Amino acid sequence: MSSRKRIGALLVVVVAGFLAALAGSIHSARAAGPTLTIWVDQNRKDAVTQLANQWAAKNAGVTVNVVVQDFGSIRDKVGTVDASTAPDVILAAHDWTGQLAANGLVEPIYLSAAVKKQFPAYTLNAFSYGLAVKKLYGVPTQIENIGLVVNTSLVKVPKTFAQLEQEALAYKKKVHASFGIAVQQGSGYDAYHMYPFFSGLGGYVFGTNSAGNLDPSNIGVANKAFLKNSNLIDKWNKEGLINSALTYSTAQDAFLKKRAAFYITGPWASQVLEQSGIKFKIIQVPKIVDASVPFLGVQGAMVTKYAEGHGVGGLAEDFVSNYLTTPAAQLALALANGRYPANTVAGKQVHDPVLAQFGQAGAGGVPMPNIPQMASVWQDLGAAWFKATKGAGAQPAKSAFVTAARSIADKIG
Repeated sequence: MSSRKRIGALLVVVVAGFLAALAGSIHSARAAGPTLTIWVDQNRKDAVTQLANQWAAKNAGVTVNVVVQDFGSIRDKVGTVDASTAPDVILAAHDWTGQLAANGLVEPIYLSAAVKKQFPAYTLNAFSYGLAVKKLYGVPTQIENIGLVVNTSLVKVPKTFAQLEQEALAYKKKVHASFGIAVQQGSGYDAYHMYPFFSGLGGYVFGTNSAGNLDPSNIGVANKAFLKNSNLIDKWNKEGLINSALTYSTAQDAFLKKRAAFYITGPWASQVLEQSGIKFKIIQVPKIVDASVPFLGVQGAMVTKYAEGHGVGGLAEDFVSNYLTTPAAQLALALANGRYPANTVAGKQVHDPVLAQFGQAGAGGVPMPNIPQMASVWQDLGAAWFKATKGAGAQPAKSAFVTAARSIADKIG
């Protein structure tokens, strides 16, 4: 064989080997399939892993990579993580929506009309954002809110606010306490726990514009209706119904030691309540002038901008919008960290009486505003409540809330 033929034969062998190797690598890539990366907190890791694996089993070749992150750090990490290790799906709090959507870090979610019917409108609104047109950026999975815990061995469950006030003050007098309702405030303030009283008197944080979007220029902290009813706060302060000196620990301790028959708290206290030996029932604070609805914290799942770049955009959308919306998935996530499911069908399947009662106490609640301007509200709104309910030397409520509204407006600009 000539040298030219030998070289040609050798090239054929080399090229054949290269093609075979290339084919093998392509086959391996196909065999490995796409990977969906999900960021979760430790509490829901097992539930999310199980759900994701069940979903992946119905999508041949797909694998899931569940990564545990500190829940509070997920929002900021999504904006700084290297794209190669970034998540395709994150578990999120609804009040991250404005920041994440405005920065282009999450993608819109599309739900069918049939699926939307299984969720209260306010839970969907919680994950909606847009300056002109609102879009849904997350699937709500769980609801968190406070309720009024009543020691049913000491008092009757009130049906009206007048009954609540009367029974709380009678018990206050009986045990010589300095407050009738154990609700936390303290020097750090707590507009969140005071919100049922705020909404019940006609207060609101931000109004909405004609498109239904939150309007930060419409600040309702000192709106006319609320100011008209604010004299009731002065009355509550004078009679000692509410005392801003109470903190998280002193409010809870007062209820557990039966120095208060009424206690405002959330599902994070469920275990303590269940182990207390106290007979209790959880209800929504009765209507004052308006319905005394609580603030809602809504948790859910979002698809990040990285999913498309990883080649799993469609898969991430399917997992979040089609699988995590099912009642079974919603119930599993809710039970994983003791929060009520957003899906109403799943809510009917909650058999834990404490969790179910907290869920019912959140009916009609107001999702904490998910726009960045909300950061300018907490301190001043909480301070107004603190100053108006500190007992002797308290500032008149009208003055306290007008001052708060002005300060908030200045901060928002």
